[in-house]
Amino acid sequence: MGLKSYAKGVVKEAKRVRWPKRDVLIPSIIVVIIIAVVAGLILFAEDAAGARLIQILKDAFGSMGK
Repeated sequence: MGLKSYAKGVVKEAKRVRWPKRDVLIPSIIVVIIIAVVAGLILFAEDAAGARLIQILKDAFGSMGK
């Protein structure tokens, strides 16, 4: 199966897909963007908290290694 044949198959299948209407698509996109932003903020907060905790532990136990 060559690349050209594969591309033709992809185009053929894409034409058979029932694409959503605009009035359904736009709210769905908005929901996905909101979820991605919230998840990103949660991950950022967890990362910042973890970095802060590691720094606190380094400061507390840093003198033990000397």
